[in-house]
Amino acid sequence: MGFFDKLKQGLSKTKTSFDEKMNEVFSGFRKVDEALLEELEEVLIMSDVGTETSLKIINQVRQRIKKENLQEEQQVKEALKEEMQHILEETNSSLVLETTPSVILVVGVNGVGKTTSIGKMANRLKADGKKVVLVAGDTFRAAAVEQLEIWADRAGVDIVKKEEGTDPASVVYDGIKVAKEKKADILICDTAGRLHNKKYLMDELEKIKKVIDKELPEASKEILMVLDATTGQNAISQVKAFKETVDITGLVLTKLDGTAKGGVVIGIVEENKIPIKFIGVGEQIDDMELFDSKDFVNAFFG
Repeated sequence: MGFFDKLKQGLSKTKTSFDEKMNEVFSGFRKVDEALLEELEEVLIMSDVGTETSLKIINQVRQRIKKENLQEEQQVKEALKEEMQHILEETNSSLVLETTPSVILVVGVNGVGKTTSIGKMANRLKADGKKVVLVAGDTFRAAAVEQLEIWADRAGVDIVKKEEGTDPASVVYDGIKVAKEKKADILICDTAGRLHNKKYLMDELEKIKKVIDKELPEASKEILMVLDATTGQNAISQVKAFKETVDITGLVLTKLDGTAKGGVVIGIVEENKIPIKFIGVGEQIDDMELFDSKDFVNAFFG
């Protein structure tokens, strides 16, 4: 199955829910007017696009209706689709990994599928011919290191680890050394998702970042935050909390196949101006792909 088919299948709950609401709106369609736009706005909000983002999209559609004299149902749907896509294209979703090694630092709260995502990303990048080394930097969570080891084994990549409770920055330091020795293309570092309070967690991230900047000052660096799509609007507030400490360069969305809240993707990008770099739509190791806004919106609309 190609990725677009997987995406369509993965977004089927979102699509079904979105289709039902859209069909309801257009079932008694007579003309393009303000009442229709209000109903479309409600559909977007109910699909977890978010209030602010939904307002912005509908305002853009409203302007296009006037400017382009849109009068048909299909024209309005097309305008809606294009405006959603436009939001996703405002940010650059391509990975910037131009040096050897390049670094991907992965952040996110516990339970969002961070470790699983790292394994799948490693598998995806290895399939592209990249030599990948993983760093088990989430040393505070019980079994996190073993979990990452299982994924490293599945993906067939090297892993650098230390015992539970070790200072994460020191594991990252060792990982950089190994990456240089092995002439790895990409070093992917896991980090803690939660410590006993937010300050300690953010301090640890800051320390890790300093080690990477000192040891690999010229390296391309991506700081990717993993989000669970099933949490809907809560995912947006998670991004805001992490943005205060780390300069997030991209997002990884997991569990899109398990939710009808796929619209949150558009809200997250619009409200944070951070691109989505990877998208996960299944349980298998190869169910992680580089994000493509056109494919996403096409799958959303079917």
